Amino acid sequence: MSFMRKLKRLIHKGGVKLGLIQQKSLSSITDDPRIKVPAEEYERINKAKRYYQDNLPKVKYWTTKGEQKRDLNSLNVLKSASQALASLMFNERCSIKVNDAALQNLLDEIFKENDYYLDQETHLEMWIALGSGVIRPYVENDKIKLSWANATEIYPLEANTTKVDQIAISRRLQKVENNNAVYYTLLEFHQWGNWTTDEQGRKYRPYIITNELYRSGDPNTIGEQVPLDYVDEYAGLSSTTTINYLEKPLFAFYRNAGANNKNLVSPLGIGLCDNWFSTVDDINMVHDGFEWEVKTGYRRVSIPRSWVRRQQNMNGHQIPEDQQYFWDPNDAVFVPVNSKDDTSSFKDLSINIRNEQYEGAMDFFLRELENDLRFSPGTFTVTPSGVQTATEVVTNNSKTYQTRSSYLTMLEKTIDQLVYAIAELLQNGDLWSDKQPRWKGDIDSLVITPDFNDGVFVDQEAQRSADLQAVQASVMPKIQFIMRNYDLSEEEAQKWLQQIQDEQSPTPPDQEMDMLPGGEVNNERQGQDKQGPDAAES
Repeated sequence: MSFMRKLKRLIHKGGVKLGLIQQKSLSSITDDPRIKVPAEEYERINKAKRYYQDNLPKVKYWTTKGEQKRDLNSLNVLKSASQALASLMFNERCSIKVNDAALQNLLDEIFKENDYYLDQETHLEMWIALGSGVIRPYVENDKIKLSWANATEIYPLEANTTKVDQIAISRRLQKVENNNAVYYTLLEFHQWGNWTTDEQGRKYRPYIITNELYRSGDPNTIGEQVPLDYVDEYAGLSSTTTINYLEKPLFAFYRNAGANNKNLVSPLGIGLCDNWFSTVDDINMVHDGFEWEVKTGYRRVSIPRSWVRRQQNMNGHQIPEDQQYFWDPNDAVFVPVNSKDDTSSFKDLSINIRNEQYEGAMDFFLRELENDLRFSPGTFTVTPSGVQTATEVVTNNSKTYQTRSSYLTMLEKTIDQLVYAIAELLQNGDLWSDKQPRWKGDIDSLVITPDFNDGVFVDQEAQRSADLQAVQASVMPKIQFIMRNYDLSEEEAQKWLQQIQDEQSPTPPDQEMDMLPGGEVNNERQGQDKQGPDAAES
């Protein structure tokens, strides 16, 4: 830390102590009056976060040693279900197209530099698990970067609406100062100002971005507001930035499909399993119980005391005979209490593991979860149905396809917002070092077309047959057939088509007559050709 920054810190602290600087303080982010979402919503989201991280309470059980605790052997169903749905919705084979060639080239470059197609699937998994998420594009060093946030980090500034165009995004840093942990929270507010009219008579709403930094020694509180240059990471940030003539917000908001039945006025989405945690708990209970039964059900025997070398004393103290033996679930050999010291006291204490009962219970709860989440039967359970045709797979996955389609509708809106936000940044010359916009097109005329690659659910053979009939009926171009069914670009498909036409073109008749069956040239005919038709007649 530089000397000037240390001096500014001392001046700030002195001003606060003398009452010359009014310091804002927050216990939690929802205490800020600009945020309209109730705190109870984030209690719900944090519960989903604990399930997603597999951070569940320990299991309590009793032995002769007293109460014991151990880790729950869970399945982390929320992680698995969210990951499965996210991979069906979006993957690296998806693409985003616009009807403007210049903007398309810029988007392709931005998405490639930010690994968007890879990161979107990863962050979409968290968004689905927790209910909501945000992508925030911004300009840094004349490059557009993408910042991601999940439901625990976003705070809509309006309630009772599903349209979010004003928001606060939080970021938290942990530092060590004077050998103590200190927590810094950055709040970035995106707000629209009041409508105004410029000198040319154009009406617009200024777009205002406000950055506020808070410091606390307690991880459970936000703390007191401090200048942005308290930490190096935010030293270059402006406390307030106003951008005029924007049409769209500079962030893209995502929420899960379906109503938020936990809070009817919240704009945040409901998490994938928020209504079904009781079923998730049942699945974890069955899985943990079976694992514990396997662990404690291995073979154990009891043996006579005469078979055991008994310890007489410990640390110089005599051990009474009746205090020598005790039950320990980790032991495999036990000495019967009050038994006669003969070989008849040898017994096999092994128990039968109830694998069929546990398997049936697990299958029941997994089927229940499939129904709760509106997934097709067999998504989590294993059904020995043998080899299935492509049509049967599509039919069996129809329920999952419907659920995916609902979620894709919400993701498509997010992608539209992201493209609009990037276009706004590209159009604003003030954000670039040379003060020149990177794109000058019309945002209102943009047509955004995401391709989500439905190949997982489409019967490829049926599609190919139908497309082939369309080509034969002259209602589909051949190049479109090649691109659609063989996943080729237009340039590659054009090369394919040209090669096919070259291979199918017939050999000229003159060349056929000039070739012998063995492939040799008919030199006699060549000589006749050289002498001309009159020589042939003579």
